[in-house]
Amino acid sequence: MEEALLIDSHAHLQDKAYRDDRDEVIRRALEGGLEGIVCVGYDLESSLETVEIARAHPKISAVVGIHPHDAKTLTPDTQERLYQLGRDPKVVAIGEIGLDFYRDLSPREVQKEAFIAQIRLARELKKPVVIHDRDAHQEVLEIIKQEKAGENGGVMHCYSGSLPMAIELIKLGFHISFAGPLTFKNARRALEVAARLPLDRILVETDCPYLTPEPLRGRRNEPLHVREVARKLAEIRRRALAEIAYLTSKNTREVFRIS
Repeated sequence: MEEALLIDSHAHLQDKAYRDDRDEVIRRALEGGLEGIVCVGYDLESSLETVEIARAHPKISAVVGIHPHDAKTLTPDTQERLYQLGRDPKVVAIGEIGLDFYRDLSPREVQKEAFIAQIRLARELKKPVVIHDRDAHQEVLEIIKQEKAGENGGVMHCYSGSLPMAIELIKLGFHISFAGPLTFKNARRALEVAARLPLDRILVETDCPYLTPEPLRGRRNEPLHVREVARKLAEIRRRALAEIAYLTSKNTREVFRIS
């Protein structure tokens, strides 16, 4: 059933890619089969913008935090401002936080310190975390265990780890989210993980404007395109798209406590 409602669990609508037509992108998504969008910050400025967008649109929720690329910007003042933002009723999680040892745009020790500090912030606020993990699987897992990061739930965004790690993360309270790479021809590992995880722990996302799924690669990504990720997941699991839409949306509402 193509009209099944979906939620894009991770979008960056505050990105400059949408500067000229953000409202049109949102309208197109909601008219095209989405019941909600989770808009995610990556530094203080984008987090502030994310909250503004969520306040202006009833079906958009906000996530605020400092991405590992910008970990060096997490000062005590920034952390206090994130805490105040995190108390806003439109803010459903702290993120995207984590480690990125692929690009190393902040020193690794600084990334770890910022990651831990924001996990503790999320625990203080009793909100889930949204985690970015690139080429740092073991280190991310160690910090998650050490800091009890899944205490209030969490999402491993655009998951790229192994099946055993995903199973361990689920036991620690996390959901696993898949984005456009699930549709790519070289997605062997993602396909294996998506095929075998319990369906009550899977989310779908776009990470837009990045990672446009097949068959739309080459275009700017946007929330409406999450249906291609859901369609691929339905194919992998041999389920109807309507069922996948229902389950992944239910999972998103549960982890982020969206009514």
